[in-house]
Amino acid sequence: MKFAIIKERKNPPDRRVVFSPETLEEARSHFPDAEFVVESSDIRVFPDEAYAKLGFDVIDDVSDADVMIGVKEVPIENLIPNKKYFYFSHTIKKQPYNRKLLKAMLEKNIEMYDHETIVRQSGARLIGFGRYAGLVGAYNGFRALGLRDNLFDLPKVETLADLNEVKTELDKITIPNIKILLTGTGKVAYGAKEILDHLGIKEISDALYLTSQFTEPVYVMADVMEYAKRKDGKVGDKYEFYEDPTGYESNFMPYAKETDYFIAGHFYGNNAPYLFTREDAKHADFKINLVADISCDIDGPVASTIRPSTIADPFYGYDPQTEKEVAFDAKGAITVMAVDNLPCELPKDASEGFGETFVEHVIPAFFNNDAKGILKRARITNKDGQLTERFSYLQDYVDSVE
Repeated sequence: MKFAIIKERKNPPDRRVVFSPETLEEARSHFPDAEFVVESSDIRVFPDEAYAKLGFDVIDDVSDADVMIGVKEVPIENLIPNKKYFYFSHTIKKQPYNRKLLKAMLEKNIEMYDHETIVRQSGARLIGFGRYAGLVGAYNGFRALGLRDNLFDLPKVETLADLNEVKTELDKITIPNIKILLTGTGKVAYGAKEILDHLGIKEISDALYLTSQFTEPVYVMADVMEYAKRKDGKVGDKYEFYEDPTGYESNFMPYAKETDYFIAGHFYGNNAPYLFTREDAKHADFKINLVADISCDIDGPVASTIRPSTIADPFYGYDPQTEKEVAFDAKGAITVMAVDNLPCELPKDASEGFGETFVEHVIPAFFNNDAKGILKRARITNKDGQLTERFSYLQDYVDSVE
């Protein structure tokens, strides 16, 4: 079995890679029957020489490999027929901008495995860049706070070498007396929590957060059953909510009345209630004035997120009264950070973390007859040009005419 680490070709360029040179060496030592080659790249965070130095072939043509492993979408013209591919395809939610990509993979008899669909039997994701999105997103929110209120001037993460440097910069600042709400309990939320804890901000209970004022910064980590409730007044159940959230409504306003800085680290599922709407944001008691929306669902559960922002220009303002975009530091505006490719700012750490979990969970499946069903669950398209049963719901998306 021959695996190729492919060059990232999507624009803007992404410097991340699934395997760092050291992690690839680890994979080779654990799986002697696997052969690994590296497609030459001038943008990857690890230079070609770092792979070559460890004895890997770094070549321009990897078309004889069986499995192609990348990070972002592969341009249609670069897809090689009859191969297995791993990358984030952004198709499983029927994203209109990638319909042609999914169609092309079916036409080219490609076996597609989306990183997002690599899950346990329970449906919990096994690998991803979530932790790094959380780390960078929370940091960026504090950077916006410092710039907006003339408190401190944190450098951009992309100018720093690694996570250690990020934390060193945080050691230089003092956070004012604010209340911070962090939603979610997954990898993204725990990445953001890492930043809050590093800053020495005290975590408190929901009860204290909603009823008390403090003379120092504090934060609460709220799970879905805190900010959503059953419409019929009965006690909610998290797993019931994940299965079918239609019987639930938002319970977010009590938090909005107490929060200065909101870090959105939750996963938003189809048909779930919005956290806050545009009307909610107009409310006189709505206190949130800074949002780091790591989830970044546009015109969705976080009303102030009206567009994604970019690493180059990460902040904008949302005027709740006019529902329009304004300057990020405009009076009365909610300052929004909604960068949708946050881990790209920390490519070295993100790549190292991603590769370790890929070696642990995915590569073994090719050599143990997929004992845990990892590949079977992750496969979106078959080599016969058909969608797999699990992803057959995408058929109308494939067939739709633009």
